[in-house]
Amino acid sequence: MEPIVVEVVRGDAVESRHRVHAVAVADGRVVAAAGEPGLVTFLRSAAKPVQALSVARARPDLTDEELALASASHLARPEQLAAVRRLLERAQASEDDLECGPEPTRLAHNCSGKHAAMLLLCRERGWAKAGYRLAEHPCQQALRAELERAAGASAIVATAVDGCGVVTYALALEAMARAFARLPELDGAERVLAAMRAHPDLVRGPLSPDTMLMRALPGWTAKGGAEGLLCAVSGEGLALALKVEDGANRALGPAAGAFLRDLGLEPGVLGEPELRNSRGERVGSLRTARVERHR
Repeated sequence: MEPIVVEVVRGDAVESRHRVHAVAVADGRVVAAAGEPGLVTFLRSAAKPVQALSVARARPDLTDEELALASASHLARPEQLAAVRRLLERAQASEDDLECGPEPTRLAHNCSGKHAAMLLLCRERGWAKAGYRLAEHPCQQALRAELERAAGASAIVATAVDGCGVVTYALALEAMARAFARLPELDGAERVLAAMRAHPDLVRGPLSPDTMLMRALPGWTAKGGAEGLLCAVSGEGLALALKVEDGANRALGPAAGAFLRDLGLEPGVLGEPELRNSRGERVGSLRTARVERHR
Protein backbone atom coordinates (compact mmCIF):
# COMPACT_ATOMS: atom_id res chain seq x y z
CA MET A 1 0.00 0.00 0.00
CA GLU A 2 1.72 3.14 -1.19
CA PRO A 3 1.35 6.37 0.82
CA ILE A 4 -0.19 9.51 -0.62
CA VAL A 5 2.49 11.77 -2.10
CA VAL A 6 1.99 15.52 -1.85
CA GLU A 7 4.17 17.50 -4.23
CA VAL A 8 5.12 21.14 -3.73
CA VAL A 9 5.36 22.70 -7.18
CA ARG A 10 7.14 26.03 -7.66
CA GLY A 11 6.82 27.38 -11.17
CA ASP A 12 6.86 24.28 -13.33
CA ALA A 13 9.16 22.16 -11.18
CA VAL A 14 8.56 19.91 -8.18
CA GLU A 15 10.48 21.41 -5.26
CA SER A 16 9.52 19.03 -2.42
CA ARG A 17 7.57 15.85 -1.77
CA HIS A 18 5.79 14.69 1.39
CA ARG A 19 4.63 11.12 2.05
CA VAL A 20 1.34 10.78 3.91
CA HIS A 21 -0.06 7.65 5.55
CA ALA A 22 -3.84 7.38 5.91
CA VAL A 23 -6.45 4.92 7.10
CA ALA A 24 -10.25 4.88 7.20
CA VAL A 25 -12.27 2.73 9.61
CA ALA A 26 -16.00 1.94 9.60
CA ASP A 27 -17.97 -0.70 11.53
CA GLY A 28 -14.80 -1.82 13.24
CA ARG A 29 -12.83 -2.59 10.09
CA VAL A 30 -10.38 -0.83 7.80
CA VAL A 31 -12.20 0.24 4.63
CA ALA A 32 -9.39 2.19 2.94
CA ALA A 33 -5.69 2.77 3.49
CA ALA A 34 -2.68 4.47 1.96
CA GLY A 35 0.75 3.70 3.32
CA GLU A 36 0.98 1.98 6.69
CA PRO A 37 -2.18 1.74 8.85
CA GLY A 38 0.03 0.32 11.60
CA LEU A 39 2.38 3.32 11.63
CA VAL A 40 2.88 4.34 15.27
CA THR A 41 2.95 8.05 16.03
CA PHE A 42 1.86 10.46 18.74
CA LEU A 43 -1.74 11.61 18.98
CA ARG A 44 -0.68 15.07 20.13
CA SER A 45 -3.52 17.65 20.02
CA ALA A 46 -5.83 15.29 18.13
CA ALA A 47 -6.48 13.84 21.61
CA LYS A 48 -8.25 17.02 22.75
CA PRO A 49 -11.84 15.99 21.91
CA VAL A 50 -11.28 12.84 23.99
CA GLN A 51 -9.66 14.81 26.80
CA ALA A 52 -12.65 17.18 26.90
CA LEU A 53 -15.11 14.41 27.75
CA SER A 54 -14.46 14.47 31.50
CA VAL A 55 -15.08 18.20 31.90
CA ALA A 56 -18.14 18.01 29.62
CA ARG A 57 -19.69 15.46 31.98
CA ALA A 58 -18.60 17.33 35.09
CA ARG A 59 -20.01 20.67 33.92
CA PRO A 60 -23.19 20.28 31.85
CA ASP A 61 -23.57 24.08 31.93
CA LEU A 62 -20.54 24.68 29.70
CA THR A 63 -21.40 26.56 26.53
CA ASP A 64 -20.62 25.29 23.04
CA GLU A 65 -17.92 27.96 22.72
CA GLU A 66 -16.25 26.80 25.93
CA LEU A 67 -16.36 23.13 24.90
CA ALA A 68 -14.96 24.02 21.48
CA LEU A 69 -12.05 25.83 23.14
CA ALA A 70 -11.45 22.91 25.50
CA SER A 71 -10.90 20.88 22.31
CA ALA A 72 -9.03 23.56 20.39
CA SER A 73 -5.53 24.42 19.22
CA HIS A 74 -6.42 28.07 18.92
CA LEU A 75 -4.74 31.01 17.22
CA ALA A 76 -5.20 33.49 20.11
CA ARG A 77 -7.92 35.43 18.33
CA PRO A 78 -10.02 37.64 20.66
CA GLU A 79 -13.09 35.38 20.57
CA GLN A 80 -10.94 32.34 21.34
CA LEU A 81 -9.17 33.99 24.28
CA ALA A 82 -12.52 35.20 25.63
CA ALA A 83 -13.73 31.61 25.89
CA VAL A 84 -10.50 30.54 27.59
CA ARG A 85 -10.97 33.32 30.16
CA ARG A 86 -14.49 32.08 30.87
CA LEU A 87 -13.15 28.58 31.49
CA LEU A 88 -10.57 30.00 33.89
CA GLU A 89 -13.28 31.94 35.72
CA ARG A 90 -15.33 28.77 36.13
CA ALA A 91 -12.22 27.04 37.48
CA GLN A 92 -11.57 29.91 39.91
CA ALA A 93 -8.11 30.01 38.40
CA SER A 94 -5.90 32.60 36.75
CA GLU A 95 -3.52 32.70 33.83
CA ASP A 96 -0.71 32.06 36.30
CA ASP A 97 -2.22 28.64 37.06
CA LEU A 98 -1.87 27.52 33.45
CA GLU A 99 1.07 25.13 33.12
CA CYS A 100 1.31 25.26 29.32
CA GLY A 101 4.17 27.74 29.25
CA PRO A 102 4.31 31.16 27.57
CA GLU A 103 3.91 31.26 23.77
CA PRO A 104 4.03 34.27 23.90
CA THR A 105 1.90 34.26 27.06
CA ARG A 106 0.24 31.38 28.85
CA LEU A 107 -3.20 32.60 27.86
CA ALA A 108 -2.19 32.98 24.20
CA HIS A 109 -0.66 29.48 24.05
CA ASN A 110 -2.60 27.43 21.50
CA CYS A 111 -3.36 24.80 24.17
CA SER A 112 -4.58 27.18 26.87
CA GLY A 113 -8.21 26.14 26.37
CA LYS A 114 -7.38 22.51 27.10
CA HIS A 115 -5.34 23.53 30.13
CA ALA A 116 -8.11 25.77 31.45
CA ALA A 117 -10.53 22.84 31.08
CA MET A 118 -8.12 20.64 33.04
CA LEU A 119 -8.02 23.23 35.83
CA LEU A 120 -11.82 23.24 35.84
CA LEU A 121 -11.87 19.45 36.08
CA CYS A 122 -9.48 19.67 39.05
CA ARG A 123 -11.83 22.10 40.79
CA GLU A 124 -14.85 19.88 40.17
CA ARG A 125 -13.08 16.77 41.46
CA GLY A 126 -11.35 18.45 44.40
CA TRP A 127 -7.85 17.81 43.08
CA ALA A 128 -4.90 20.10 43.66
CA LYS A 129 -4.26 22.47 40.76
CA ALA A 130 -0.50 22.37 40.97
CA GLY A 131 1.09 19.77 38.74
CA TYR A 132 -2.16 18.90 36.93
CA ARG A 133 -0.14 18.37 33.73
CA LEU A 134 2.03 15.58 35.16
CA ALA A 135 1.41 11.91 34.44
CA GLU A 136 1.02 11.00 38.13
CA HIS A 137 -1.62 13.67 38.80
CA PRO A 138 -5.23 12.40 39.05
CA CYS A 139 -6.19 14.75 36.21
CA GLN A 140 -3.88 13.08 33.70
CA GLN A 141 -4.80 9.64 35.00
CA ALA A 142 -8.48 10.44 34.39
CA LEU A 143 -7.73 11.65 30.88
CA ARG A 144 -5.73 8.52 30.12
CA ALA A 145 -8.76 6.50 31.18
CA GLU A 146 -10.85 8.46 28.65
CA LEU A 147 -8.44 7.54 25.86
CA GLU A 148 -8.38 3.91 26.97
CA ARG A 149 -12.19 3.81 26.74
CA ALA A 150 -12.00 5.18 23.21
CA ALA A 151 -9.02 3.24 21.87
CA GLY A 152 -8.54 0.36 24.29
CA ALA A 153 -5.77 0.21 26.88
CA SER A 154 -3.68 -2.13 24.73
CA ALA A 155 -3.67 0.42 21.88
CA ILE A 156 -1.38 2.78 23.79
CA VAL A 157 2.15 1.93 22.69
CA ALA A 158 4.11 4.61 24.54
CA THR A 159 3.82 7.93 26.36
CA ALA A 160 5.86 11.12 26.21
CA VAL A 161 5.55 14.81 27.07
CA ASP A 162 3.61 17.00 24.64
CA GLY A 163 4.67 20.47 23.52
CA CYS A 164 2.44 22.08 26.16
CA GLY A 165 3.71 19.89 29.01
CA VAL A 166 0.92 17.31 29.39
CA VAL A 167 1.11 13.60 28.60
CA THR A 168 0.81 12.53 24.97
CA TYR A 169 0.22 9.00 23.70
CA ALA A 170 1.61 6.98 20.81
CA LEU A 171 -0.81 4.75 18.93
CA ALA A 172 -0.99 3.12 15.53
CA LEU A 173 -2.86 5.20 12.95
CA GLU A 174 -5.47 2.46 12.70
CA ALA A 175 -5.99 2.63 16.48
CA MET A 176 -6.45 6.40 16.27
CA ALA A 177 -9.10 5.97 13.59
CA ARG A 178 -10.85 3.31 15.68
CA ALA A 179 -10.81 5.64 18.69
CA PHE A 180 -12.43 8.43 16.68
CA ALA A 181 -14.97 5.97 15.26
CA ARG A 182 -15.92 5.00 18.82
CA LEU A 183 -15.84 8.58 20.13
CA PRO A 184 -19.50 9.47 19.37
CA GLU A 185 -20.64 6.54 21.55
CA LEU A 186 -18.85 7.80 24.69
CA ASP A 187 -20.56 9.68 27.50
CA GLY A 188 -20.17 13.42 26.98
CA ALA A 189 -19.02 13.15 23.37
CA GLU A 190 -22.30 14.25 21.82
CA ARG A 191 -21.90 17.69 23.41
CA VAL A 192 -18.19 18.00 22.63
CA LEU A 193 -18.49 16.99 18.99
CA ALA A 194 -21.57 19.15 18.44
CA ALA A 195 -19.74 22.14 19.92
CA MET A 196 -16.77 21.63 17.61
CA ARG A 197 -19.02 21.33 14.57
CA ALA A 198 -20.97 24.43 15.60
CA HIS A 199 -17.78 26.49 16.02
CA PRO A 200 -15.10 25.05 13.68
CA ASP A 201 -13.26 28.38 13.53
CA LEU A 202 -12.79 28.29 17.30
CA VAL A 203 -11.18 24.85 17.09
CA ARG A 204 -8.31 26.25 15.03
CA GLY A 205 -8.83 28.75 12.22
CA PRO A 206 -10.28 29.20 8.74
CA LEU A 207 -7.21 27.89 6.85
CA SER A 208 -6.51 24.81 8.97
CA PRO A 209 -7.40 21.34 7.63
CA ASP A 210 -9.59 20.39 10.60
CA THR A 211 -11.63 23.60 10.41
CA MET A 212 -11.92 23.35 6.62
CA LEU A 213 -12.99 19.70 6.78
CA MET A 214 -15.75 20.48 9.28
CA ARG A 215 -16.96 23.34 7.10
CA ALA A 216 -16.91 21.25 3.91
CA LEU A 217 -18.55 18.09 5.28
CA PRO A 218 -21.62 18.61 7.49
CA GLY A 219 -21.78 16.13 10.35
CA TRP A 220 -18.01 15.58 10.46
CA THR A 221 -15.79 16.44 13.42
CA ALA A 222 -12.04 16.83 12.89
CA LYS A 223 -9.01 17.65 15.00
CA GLY A 224 -5.43 18.12 13.94
CA GLY A 225 -2.27 17.50 15.91
CA ALA A 226 1.30 18.68 15.72
CA GLU A 227 3.77 17.11 13.29
CA GLY A 228 1.26 16.57 10.52
CA LEU A 229 -1.56 14.58 12.12
CA LEU A 230 -5.29 14.74 11.41
CA CYS A 231 -8.15 12.64 12.79
CA ALA A 232 -11.83 12.93 11.90
CA VAL A 233 -15.15 11.14 12.24
CA SER A 234 -18.44 11.45 10.35
CA GLY A 235 -21.90 11.39 11.83
CA GLU A 236 -22.24 7.83 10.50
CA GLY A 237 -19.08 6.61 12.23
CA LEU A 238 -16.61 6.63 9.34
CA ALA A 239 -13.30 7.70 10.87
CA LEU A 240 -9.97 8.79 9.40
CA ALA A 241 -6.43 9.20 10.63
CA LEU A 242 -3.66 10.75 8.52
CA LYS A 243 0.00 11.33 9.30
CA VAL A 244 2.55 13.26 7.23
CA GLU A 245 5.71 11.20 7.52
CA ASP A 246 8.06 14.19 7.80
CA GLY A 247 5.70 16.19 10.04
CA ALA A 248 4.95 18.93 7.49
CA ASN A 249 1.48 20.25 8.26
CA ARG A 250 1.17 21.86 4.82
CA ALA A 251 0.70 18.43 3.25
CA LEU A 252 -2.34 17.54 5.39
CA GLY A 253 -4.97 19.46 3.45
CA PRO A 254 -4.13 18.08 -0.01
CA ALA A 255 -3.67 14.55 1.37
CA ALA A 256 -6.94 14.63 3.28
CA GLY A 257 -8.73 16.01 0.24
CA ALA A 258 -7.38 13.21 -1.98
CA PHE A 259 -8.20 10.52 0.57
CA LEU A 260 -11.75 11.81 1.08
CA ARG A 261 -12.32 11.87 -2.69
CA ASP A 262 -11.10 8.29 -2.82
CA LEU A 263 -13.88 7.52 -0.35
CA GLY A 264 -16.45 9.21 -2.57
CA LEU A 265 -16.68 12.46 -0.59
CA GLU A 266 -16.20 16.04 -1.79
CA PRO A 267 -13.83 17.92 0.56
CA GLY A 268 -14.19 21.35 -1.01
CA VAL A 269 -11.24 23.68 -0.44
CA LEU A 270 -9.13 20.95 1.18
CA GLY A 271 -7.90 20.08 -2.33
CA GLU A 272 -4.78 21.59 -3.85
CA PRO A 273 -3.95 24.99 -2.34
CA GLU A 274 -1.92 27.66 -4.02
CA LEU A 275 1.60 28.50 -2.90
CA ARG A 276 2.12 32.24 -2.39
CA ASN A 277 5.15 34.29 -1.46
CA SER A 278 5.40 37.12 1.08
CA ARG A 279 4.11 39.57 -1.57
CA GLY A 280 0.94 37.58 -2.01
CA GLU A 281 1.97 36.43 -5.49
CA ARG A 282 1.02 32.95 -6.66
CA VAL A 283 4.29 31.08 -7.17
CA GLY A 284 3.18 27.47 -7.17
CA SER A 285 0.82 24.92 -5.67
CA LEU A 286 0.52 21.75 -3.62
CA ARG A 287 -0.85 18.71 -5.39
CA THR A 288 -1.20 15.00 -4.82
CA ALA A 289 0.70 12.65 -7.08
CA ARG A 290 -0.94 9.53 -8.44
CA VAL A 291 -1.00 6.70 -5.88
CA GLU A 292 -2.74 3.35 -5.63
CA ARG A 293 -4.87 3.03 -2.52
CA HIS A 294 -6.16 -0.35 -1.41
CA ARG A 295 -9.79 -0.75 -0.28
